[in-house]
Amino acid sequence: MKKQKQPVDRDLVDRSFFARVEPFLYLLPFLIGIAVFTLYPVINVVLMSFKEGYSYLSRGFDQWGLANYQTVLSDPKFSQAIGNTLKYVILVVPISTCIAVVVAYLLNQKLRFSAVFQTAYFLPMVTSITAVGLAWKLMYNKNFGIINYLLSFFGVNPIPWLEKASYSIPALVIFGIWNILPFTIILLLSGLQNIDPQYYTAARVDGSKGLRIFLRITVPLLAPTIFLVCIVNTISCFKVFSELYPLFNGKPGPFNNLYTVVYYIRYAMMENRKYGIAAAASRTALLCNVRTFGTYLHTAGDGQIDYYFILGKDREEIVKQYKEL
Repeated sequence: MKKQKQPVDRDLVDRSFFARVEPFLYLLPFLIGIAVFTLYPVINVVLMSFKEGYSYLSRGFDQWGLANYQTVLSDPKFSQAIGNTLKYVILVVPISTCIAVVVAYLLNQKLRFSAVFQTAYFLPMVTSITAVGLAWKLMYNKNFGIINYLLSFFGVNPIPWLEKASYSIPALVIFGIWNILPFTIILLLSGLQNIDPQYYTAARVDGSKGLRIFLRITVPLLAPTIFLVCIVNTISCFKVFSELYPLFNGKPGPFNNLYTVVYYIRYAMMENRKYGIAAAASRTALLCNVRTFGTYLHTAGDGQIDYYFILGKDREEIVKQYKEL
């Protein structure tokens, strides 16, 4: 005897279908925004970089090819831009990270007037970078700048920070370190506050002093946050432009010696109207960023970061001693 087929409940099917589709409907406005304002521009720039003789007004081009990349890679200004950007990254990221670790550690000690110091360090985050750059330009002034005034107490002659090519990189680096410190301190301070106080208790019971505790417990346990800070700051420093523009009146250094990657892209796009070359330069810069990020992951161990490898046996001993208390 054949079984009769049960009638399908259309309402149940509709509700089941809607339940599966409903999450995507909530995400739809966000996905549309990502597609229009992020995905489409990225694809458009990639295509534009292969269009030789591209005209922005007519949207026409001569042919598809690699001429834009050849022009970029053979341009001495782009080579200078890559070199200056790498110098900036290599100097700013390690120095700012080391200073931020010390400052965040001190701010985490609940010292007197720590709230005042926190406000002073975090102030740059709520200030326009252009306004701050103009202020630093006055501070760097050879004749009446406060930096040269303070250095004069140590017998240092006035330094032409913004007038000589040899001093332009140090001036930009000092400004960059000061500008990036607040964000770095906030991240490191949050990492410090997540460290279990039990480690410090066990170390003090073992007779360890302040500097040893800082170097053997605080810094290794802060390794994940330091790693994150290095990646974020490296990406940010590769895009250096806002710090450079107000210092030198919109020019790449006193003698056009301070081209950076982003300034080169702006120069090709806004001054030369070579949109294809600007697109090719931006894609090349992106590859440099990806390569740098890959280097970070490689040094961490094929992407698997052992956050506590620095501690070694000392960490196990500290934990063991604490458990024995």
